[in-house]
Amino acid sequence: MLGKERALAICHEALNLSAADQTEVCLQINDIHLSRYANNSIHQNILEANISLRVKAVIGQKIGMASTNQLDSAAIAATVARAYEIARLQAPNPEFKSLPAPQPISAVPSFYEATASITPEAKALAVGVITDLAAQNGLWAAGAYSTSVGETAIVNSLGLAAYQPVTSASLTAVLMGDGCSGYAARTSRDINKIDPAAVAEEAVNTCLLNRNQLSLEPGKYTVILKSYAAAEMLSYLGRLGFSAMNYQDGQSFVSGKLGEQVLGPNITIWDDATNPAGMPTAFDAEGVPKQRLLLVENGIARAVAYDTISAGKEPGKVSTGHAPRGMTNNLFLAPGNSSLTEMITSTERGLLVTRFHYVRTMSPLPVLITGMTRDGLFLIEDGEIKGAVKNLRFNQSVVEALNKVRMIGNTPSTHGAATCPPLKIEGFTFTGQATH
Repeated sequence: MLGKERALAICHEALNLSAADQTEVCLQINDIHLSRYANNSIHQNILEANISLRVKAVIGQKIGMASTNQLDSAAIAATVARAYEIARLQAPNPEFKSLPAPQPISAVPSFYEATASITPEAKALAVGVITDLAAQNGLWAAGAYSTSVGETAIVNSLGLAAYQPVTSASLTAVLMGDGCSGYAARTSRDINKIDPAAVAEEAVNTCLLNRNQLSLEPGKYTVILKSYAAAEMLSYLGRLGFSAMNYQDGQSFVSGKLGEQVLGPNITIWDDATNPAGMPTAFDAEGVPKQRLLLVENGIARAVAYDTISAGKEPGKVSTGHAPRGMTNNLFLAPGNSSLTEMITSTERGLLVTRFHYVRTMSPLPVLITGMTRDGLFLIEDGEIKGAVKNLRFNQSVVEALNKVRMIGNTPSTHGAATCPPLKIEGFTFTGQATH
């Protein structure tokens, strides 16, 4: 790691070379350590080191950007000059007002020494917990254990100077047997919060339950989505629905509907990168402090997420700390008071979904997505799991689904860009068998 002093010094070196009216410099450093395993054995260890110095030059309302992965003085000077030249050749952007002014940035728990210092040997021991339990049950385990250590420094010509170190850890396990599979995963900035034994037990139990799969006809089913599936669905809602750019273009499900009921009255969603329960981050890609942003309250649309460009399109708007493009990467859906067991026992007939696979967008306004179930789909009848089901393909509007949530779990967990509890939803649309 370079450390705060050195990282900011490099940024200021580039800033001082710029002849632009306004300049922003962002330095990002990220080291990724990855251990992959398959067939109950680690087969690959990787270290990937990345450096990026990005310069944004502003001449009037013309904006140019250039980047380099070299930090010597000659490379920095050439990148600054290239950004200036690109800006000079651009057409003015009438929506650009200014780079952000400096604001107080509160520290968040984004860096953990235990994550930064873990060794491949320690990861191997953790993976061994999974592979050993798999072998004991006649199963094969595959997955990955990854950690990363990064630094971000941002300065601009208005006096903004921001720096933060970050760590992250992710452990995934896919268990496979004769005609069955199971899945479990954990993600955190603090590696001490990842329990390999819990991952192993969950994945093995799901796999063992996922045998002798039945075939079901497509149609509308009551579903109970585990957190893996629910969080992925919520991530698509954020990606397509809560960006101010999509809102302004009329491509968001809340376009023209702020203050109106858009989701079920039991749904409250916010974005909060300062919350330690998720993946905390102190500031966005422009150095604007992160904040808790209430997006949907009891089903009523309350806000969308802005960066400085999208804020410049509307009078009185300012960045909410969501650069680039108003992306909400730390979504939370308010938990309820139901356990997963209570959801199952309350279901006369339905499906328990472990996770989704190969999800794609079909239409942005209703947030219509398609994909397949994977690694554990189970039939529920009369409040009990009756058996495993062959995977199904779904076509489902997330907006429609979140208007039909009947129960909300009390155990949220973080996966990808969202922290979400299990959800029980009526009328979820499955369109056919999934063969892959």
